[in-house]
Amino acid sequence: MNAAPPAVGCIGLGGLGAPMALNLLQAGFRLTVHNRHPERTAPLREAGAAVANTPAEAAAAADLLLICVSDDAAVEAVLFEQPGAAIQGLRPGALVIDCSTIAPASSCRLAARLAERDIGYLDAPVTGGTEGARAGTLSVLVGGNTTYLERARPLLEVIGGRITHFGAVGAGQRAKAVNQVLVAGSYAAVAEALALAERLGLDRTQVVQALKGGAAGSWALEHRSAAMIADHYPLGFKLALHRKDLAIALAAAADAELTLPITAQVAALEDALISAGEGEQDVSVLARCFRVRD
Repeated sequence: MNAAPPAVGCIGLGGLGAPMALNLLQAGFRLTVHNRHPERTAPLREAGAAVANTPAEAAAAADLLLICVSDDAAVEAVLFEQPGAAIQGLRPGALVIDCSTIAPASSCRLAARLAERDIGYLDAPVTGGTEGARAGTLSVLVGGNTTYLERARPLLEVIGGRITHFGAVGAGQRAKAVNQVLVAGSYAAVAEALALAERLGLDRTQVVQALKGGAAGSWALEHRSAAMIADHYPLGFKLALHRKDLAIALAAAADAELTLPITAQVAALEDALISAGEGEQDVSVLARCFRVRD
């Protein structure tokens, strides 16, 4: 007989974390969830998850602890720093699976602190947007010990359609930095191209339909061009978070003595949008940098 799925704690129920948690629950995992905004736990409670009041409580109930929060400081806080941090509940032999996007050096530092208590760690940032999180088709970029990856694989196979092991802790975050550079360029290119199409008097929707199956096709063109044309940006991935990710990518490039001029230009565009109050919008709000004005 197949063994029962391990008990999982899930900390962070944002645009990615909540659908990931729901998919785990529906796959039969025993799930305990925690979020700093308690109202976000209600749909998971209704679906059958247990709700923890603190990260420590979620960790104490778990063999595997999945974290999906906004940045380096948030991961460190929920694991070690805040009252009721997860470290107070994590048992020796537990495994932390960090799906947040943070600096590779932060992942290495967190892994070392956890190893002192015989707690495993994988950095496992994801890509694929809220669409992929809901469908369970995210691409999971993993860094860490192979034995830990095999322990985590049943969970990762629920949230992801593709799991790629890049090497030691931090390697998954390095791969995610590469991903975010590609996202930056592709979103900006779609926004710029649609502005050109409009200025040339073309029907932009018709242009998208004609081009998305050819050499110009991309995930951004397929999934975000309609929002850009409508100038309406339902949240898939927050602009301010993407700008945080570009800072990680640009720092990694600088450490490798590499210049990324396109990424730096997109980062500057994002800075301008954030200064204009657009930071909470989806990344596709980049289109507003290229809107045709008479």
